Amino acid sequence: MTHPGRFALGGDLEVSRIGYGSMKLTGWPDASRRPDRDTAHAVLRRAVELGVDHIDTSFYYDHDGFRATDLIREALHPYPAGLRIVTKVGPIMTGQEGDADDGLAPGNLRKAVEWNLASLGVDTLDAVNLRVDGVNPLPGGTLERPLTDLRELQEEGLIRHVGISNVPFERFEQARQFADIACVQNFYNLAVRKSEKIIEVCEAEGIAFVPFFPVSRFNDEITEKVTAVAARHGATIQQIALAWLLRRSPNILVIPGTGSIAHLEENVAAGDIELTSADLAELG
Repeated sequence: MTHPGRFALGGDLEVSRIGYGSMKLTGWPDASRRPDRDTAHAVLRRAVELGVDHIDTSFYYDHDGFRATDLIREALHPYPAGLRIVTKVGPIMTGQEGDADDGLAPGNLRKAVEWNLASLGVDTLDAVNLRVDGVNPLPGGTLERPLTDLRELQEEGLIRHVGISNVPFERFEQARQFADIACVQNFYNLAVRKSEKIIEVCEAEGIAFVPFFPVSRFNDEITEKVTAVAARHGATIQQIALAWLLRRSPNILVIPGTGSIAHLEENVAAGDIELTSADLAELG
């Protein structure tokens, strides 16, 4: 395993700063690049062998009978000591086409948490992110009701930590009024930097920031810069993008996803890349 450092998620769950995102194992929402079940299991087992101890998932990562939480249980249960699995709940209930249930409706967050528990084969979820999308209106117009529901599940021992996902700064600040937020999961990378203020607060407050889509929406200028830095390090664009995120803030935990063992090994190796001050200046 490389040495990108470690971070205490929620203050008590220490994890490597390079984790693994399981969405691509299901091909969700498009199954065209999905690995077969045996390959999915092999990728998960190899991730653990490499020292990955933070897996991101959701019960609604589900496509054509491939559900991420089921694959994780099949490959890794009984789970090795120290493995942390973080899931998410929100407007989407199951990920099945035609599923019209509103995940934020009364009782549905509990149902979603119970589904995650059963599918993963655990009694307590290490962390649950409340995903907030712009499509569905929030009950009462704020995050109070859904976060109160998750806090109640936390008090019952079904959830260890509560997080928030896909939120602008104002929603993040609002969330902190209603729950102790352990982690924030937002779209953030070299090209998409709308979460800068959130990262600053997270770093100051010891909250994990977990960016998704580390290589996305790169324009020609950014791609050219990353390619030049990658060439100097004998690395891939993806590896440089991950190395930059790890350097951006010590509270950032990356969760690159892949259905390929070779690509997984490349992602984990990004933790060994030492970007220079010149590299960082060039990347901006």
